[in-house]
Amino acid sequence: MRLVWRSCIGCVLVNSLAASVAAQTPLTWEQIRTRFASTNPTVQAGAIGVDESRATETTAYLRPNPLVSVSVDQFPLSGDATNPADNLITVASFGYLVERDRKRELRRDSARGATAIAESTQADAIRNLLFMLRTAFVQTLQAKAFQKLAQDNLANYDQVLSISRERLQGGDISQVDFNRLHLQRVQYESDIQTADVNLRTAKIQLLRLLNDTTPVEQFDVTGTFDFTESIESLATFRQMALDTRPDLKAAQLAVAKAATDHQLALANGSTDPTLGFDLGHQQTRDNSTPPMSTWIGVNVALPLRVFDKNQGEKMRTELDVTRNQRLVDAARAQVLSDVDSAYATVMSTVALLRPYKDSYLAEAASVRDTVTFSYQSGGASLLEFLQAQQEARAVQVSYVNLVAAFLNAVSQLNLSVGREVIQ
Repeated sequence: MRLVWRSCIGCVLVNSLAASVAAQTPLTWEQIRTRFASTNPTVQAGAIGVDESRATETTAYLRPNPLVSVSVDQFPLSGDATNPADNLITVASFGYLVERDRKRELRRDSARGATAIAESTQADAIRNLLFMLRTAFVQTLQAKAFQKLAQDNLANYDQVLSISRERLQGGDISQVDFNRLHLQRVQYESDIQTADVNLRTAKIQLLRLLNDTTPVEQFDVTGTFDFTESIESLATFRQMALDTRPDLKAAQLAVAKAATDHQLALANGSTDPTLGFDLGHQQTRDNSTPPMSTWIGVNVALPLRVFDKNQGEKMRTELDVTRNQRLVDAARAQVLSDVDSAYATVMSTVALLRPYKDSYLAEAASVRDTVTFSYQSGGASLLEFLQAQQEARAVQVSYVNLVAAFLNAVSQLNLSVGREVIQ
């Protein structure tokens, strides 16, 4: 029995440990983006807005309701009538408005155009939100890179302090020099604390965009924190943007909708007849037979358009077509400008990063190690040693910042193109 209980407890502990490990599994950018699409409240609200616009298509395509009326006439007013129901005339009328010139279809097409614009607007909102999400993701990777760099620098400096402590005990350096070395450690400790705060802040921003209440300590991301030099040409990105940008597509769809609205305004200027028929019956007194006691009739009602109140709408919708065409030109110019600016930033950052990766990082580490060895051997002064440490740290920090700048520039380029062209 005890063995069974121990086995059960062991299974529970193993499952709890597995759940804890699974909860702390770092998420990739693809996983973050997939979770964002299904959990972000702004995206969900925008999707509901698109459904609302789609619902208006049904309303726009509804047919007019028929008209029904019933009248009873010739109630006697004099008191000599033996039966008030004598000679009553009962008439039932039915009418239906006939819409001409495809008004109903044009209303439907206009509503569909509004839905298409709403879908493109929603896609553009997601594009901007993804840029914010990607920026927070890059900031998290940058903070993790700084955290690792600070930890490595502190570990490396602690080794120097350990050797310097041995030299102090052997009488090779003075207590003042060792104290100055030890005080320098505060800078590396401060770097770790700053990196921890920045990492926590970036994770909080990511969790907010994901609408996730996971504790920060149990949330982590992973990704490549580096740059690439294989980048397509500017002309390729320009064409991608013209084919993809949802805000440009929304502007183009607005032109089509404006043209449909103009056609609807012209159609609304036509006369719609109301067709009807009526069925009547007249009561008789003393079974006398009138010339016609029951009858049926038809009628056609036409509004007299003496004053055409639709002329202003015709002119407005015609002008709206031209206005939306100008907005398309402005949107296209903005798209190309965004791509050009983002591409220039990316290429400039790559040009700055290339020498760091080729030589600056290795040279800074080599100088630091050489001066450190020389200082420990008594061939370099304390000032030279501290300066070499600071220079190596500055080069490493600059490299991390430049990589983050490259990834942010890539995010800006993806935003300007309208989809992820570089990950």
